[in-house]
Amino acid sequence: MSTGIIIVLVLLAIAGFVVFTYNRLISLIEAVRNNQKQIDIQLDRRFKVFESLINVVKKYMDYEQTTLKDVVALRSQAQQAKASGNEADRIAAENKISDIASKISLVFEQYPDLKANQNCLQLQEEIVSTENKLAYAKQSFNDSVETYNATKKAFFTSMIAGAFKAKLDFDFPYWQLSEAKVAEQENYTVKL
Repeated sequence: MSTGIIIVLVLLAIAGFVVFTYNRLISLIEAVRNNQKQIDIQLDRRFKVFESLINVVKKYMDYEQTTLKDVVALRSQAQQAKASGNEADRIAAENKISDIASKISLVFEQYPDLKANQNCLQLQEEIVSTENKLAYAKQSFNDSVETYNATKKAFFTSMIAGAFKAKLDFDFPYWQLSEAKVAEQENYTVKL
């Protein structure tokens, strides 16, 4: 083989690697964005279930007024943070709504008629189901962020990502609990 053919083959191999790597990073970015949208779907579902539950509960307790106001305010904060691109504030607001969801079962214990109400029981199950789906969506999002970050940081891939920085270099935040929430959960003890 002549050196000219070898050079052309090497250049074609390098070009092929660059195209493959570029397309792989684009695919990973789109996977992260898709997983982010799946979280949005579950957050929207959770908000609608909350509204339905609170409407059923209204005749039983005063708690729902505060809860509804808190959920609406937090949902508004999350939407504003999303619109401005502030993922950290969005995550914090959505995590506070999850805290409210986890406390609703305790409130039901105080109202025997409410506990027996079929609509209420169904909506309570929906909240638990939605929180589980939301947790799964967050896990998938974090997994896709991890895959993207690991791929982007690999040796040859990082050079290509650097060359196409505007299209390939993103800093997606992981969906996580605040430091205060982590400390609270670490210090939690069961009291019987």
